[in-house]
Amino acid sequence: MLTYTLSAEYSTPLYEQLVQALRSDILSGHLPPGSRLPSKRSLSGNLGVSSITVENAYNRLIDEGFVWSEPKRGYFVTDLGGRNIRTALAAADTASVPVLNRESIRLPDEPPAAVLDLSGNRTPSERFPFSVWTHLMRETVNQKGEALLTPSPCGGVRPLREAIAEHLNSFRGMRLDPDQIIVGAGTEYLYGLLIQLLGRTRVFCLEDPGYRKIAQIYSAHGVRCRYAAMDLAGLTVTGLERARADIAHISPTHHYPTGITMPISRRYELLSWANAEADRYIIEDDYDSEFRLTGRPIPSLQSIDKGGRVIYMNTFSKTLSATFRISYMALPPALANKFYRQLSFYACTVSSFEQYTLAGFISGGYFEKHLNRMRLYYARLRKQLLDVIDSSAVSSRLTVLERDSGLHFLLRIDTEVPDAELRRTLLEHGVNLLPISVYYQDTSSAPPHTFVLNYSSLSSDELEKALRILAQLIEKPH
Repeated sequence: MLTYTLSAEYSTPLYEQLVQALRSDILSGHLPPGSRLPSKRSLSGNLGVSSITVENAYNRLIDEGFVWSEPKRGYFVTDLGGRNIRTALAAADTASVPVLNRESIRLPDEPPAAVLDLSGNRTPSERFPFSVWTHLMRETVNQKGEALLTPSPCGGVRPLREAIAEHLNSFRGMRLDPDQIIVGAGTEYLYGLLIQLLGRTRVFCLEDPGYRKIAQIYSAHGVRCRYAAMDLAGLTVTGLERARADIAHISPTHHYPTGITMPISRRYELLSWANAEADRYIIEDDYDSEFRLTGRPIPSLQSIDKGGRVIYMNTFSKTLSATFRISYMALPPALANKFYRQLSFYACTVSSFEQYTLAGFISGGYFEKHLNRMRLYYARLRKQLLDVIDSSAVSSRLTVLERDSGLHFLLRIDTEVPDAELRRTLLEHGVNLLPISVYYQDTSSAPPHTFVLNYSSLSSDELEKALRILAQLIEKPH
């Protein structure tokens, strides 16, 4: 008769203790395959536990495949493969098991806590329209109860796609069917969909210099990615042809980091390139288009595309908040149909609650008012910061290269200190400022001593402090 020591004093239930004991004897071969287990009544009497405890243990072992039963005959040990299972267990016993501790997982380095960050764009919290957004959230809950519990279409809820289409029509001159618009949680997700839609065998061409994360996304998806240099009008057709590209990824309205706005003549050249071969496309990343601070917005490339070759991309992360993970793309009709045929099994990655709230924010006119307020705020902030630079002790050593658009400008510094050394020393003093060379594939072609200053979350006092630190570091060596 089987004998085990079971105790109610342990935190583990009695039947679990019995399961562990029987399982161990089966795996070790002490209870060989086909052997008959004691009846529930006899085993419970021998162990001093209830028959229910034994029955629960037997049922667990049956569920796990260690035991099988026959009516009126009893319970029997399953043949688990005998020698094979014991060999595997012996190997597991002798194998080294990694211990999970804080050193086992290497997380990315976090920036120092008290840094003056001149390298990133964040929306000041006091500028987010919290009161309006809260009102619209309550309204969404009260009026959209059933819709909120209904799965969103793969491209996003129709009220949001209609609101985006109407906004693009009035703001960018783009006439779109709302069904051309696909909503997703961030442009990174949408790029992943585009790669699947266009195919991983295609050659994607990026601007050099350009936004570094785009190349990282394409690389992570296993896409062939090449680069083409830019001139003062943006990406060149010559560069695309040398790269033998199928897809051109560009930011024609406000390029990052150079700030170049592509003239209309170059835009038509690129459209001609796209129409010259079947299945060529242009991805128009409409970066920072909402924050042209003087004059009217430049028409988008998509708005002059007659051949269905431009894929338009934009996000609300710059206009509302970097943590606001709602982006969208507008596909040409042929690609939109292909998307719904091949990729409509994907669920929309933005919650219906956020989509309906944003739809109300746009269609209710709040988004346009917010943009107008933010343009005025950033124009004033930009002027204040430029005044700080002009009045600083090192103003004669600084040249601002700006194009009255977007939330950054270039700062050329008259110094003999190498860029890498100056950046490192600035960081040691709590200032994060990136040289433009970090955005170049060919760093030798980057203009020296030129830095990218992002200012959306910067105050005049913070810039004054950064410039005082800069003044101490850029002195020419004697």
